[in-house]
Amino acid sequence: MHRLQFHYTLSRDGSPALVRNPLMDLLQAVSSQGSISAGARALGLSYRHVWGELKRWESELGNELVVWEKGQSARLTEFGAKLMWAERQAQARLAPQIEALRGDLERAFAVAFDADAHVVTLYASHDDALATLREHALEPAQLHLDIRYCGSVDAIRGLNEGRCVIAGFHTLQHPAPGSLAERVYKPLLLPGLHKIIGFAQRTQGLMVAAGNPLKLLTLQDVQLRKARFINRALGTGTRVVFDELMQQQGLAVSDIQGFERTEPSHTAAAHAIASGAADVALGIEVAARAQGLDFVPIVRENYHLVCLKSALDDPAIVALRSVLQSAEWQHQLKTLAGYAPDQCGQVLSLSAVLPWWSFSQRKLRSNTSKKTAKV
Repeated sequence: MHRLQFHYTLSRDGSPALVRNPLMDLLQAVSSQGSISAGARALGLSYRHVWGELKRWESELGNELVVWEKGQSARLTEFGAKLMWAERQAQARLAPQIEALRGDLERAFAVAFDADAHVVTLYASHDDALATLREHALEPAQLHLDIRYCGSVDAIRGLNEGRCVIAGFHTLQHPAPGSLAERVYKPLLLPGLHKIIGFAQRTQGLMVAAGNPLKLLTLQDVQLRKARFINRALGTGTRVVFDELMQQQGLAVSDIQGFERTEPSHTAAAHAIASGAADVALGIEVAARAQGLDFVPIVRENYHLVCLKSALDDPAIVALRSVLQSAEWQHQLKTLAGYAPDQCGQVLSLSAVLPWWSFSQRKLRSNTSKKTAKV
């Protein structure tokens, strides 16, 4: 069975949409002109090229394509004639679909040729506000957010490896020095190299069945009532938050039934609860409400966008910051359950947002040492 492959061509002219193999042009020319040499002249090609291509295709397809006898015109073999018949059938039947496909491709590539349009590749921890932002940014700014959802750790690694221009991650508000968040994120972020772009505050809490039948209000309740828990995978921001909350409250892995069971997103965890496969998960309010669940607020956190300092003046990043700073976007963000704007679009230093570095203290100690040495 031979497989078909499709290719497209970028061109300035308005030529009709074609999905056509060059072999068909060779066969048509040889058949209509009666010889390889005449067919080659009709195509503006050399005899040697056409001959070589026909032989290559015969080897590739495992069948002869053209037969010629002394004193007679060249003609297609039965296999060659069937190929031409299949081509005519396909072109006649698929012309409308081919034209529609061409239109879809042109609309997609129009972004590349539009100086006013921008594309931002963003790796981010799963977040409903980002999905809303993607839709919002299309109309006023012609800003296309190419979002790839992954864990917070993988998102920042993607930024550092050049696979995206912005990463999204989240931490508890005012994460303390020495916290789990510091141990996870500090090695990945460097003041002077990275910059935070303000985005949002959001609430994480317990997603539970409607009516909260187990009366789960705290993580201790989850432990005491042996509620079936749905966790998030290692490397996700919510897993970091949950592990940090457990440490703060003195809970062990063995205290949480279902600790090892994971789902890839807030939505998937909420669906597991709605279907009766689990009792509770840590997640965001939007995901809980979408599945008809109750939501018990536990903590407030900051959702951060981070990029390289060198990228701040890129037109796409400037366009994104402009959208984030707009009153229209911040109003829309407030309509999402559990969300609030947080310095939207403002450029913030890492050391101001994540208090894990003490450069001022180091500088003070250094200056003090210099003065002592002079004395």
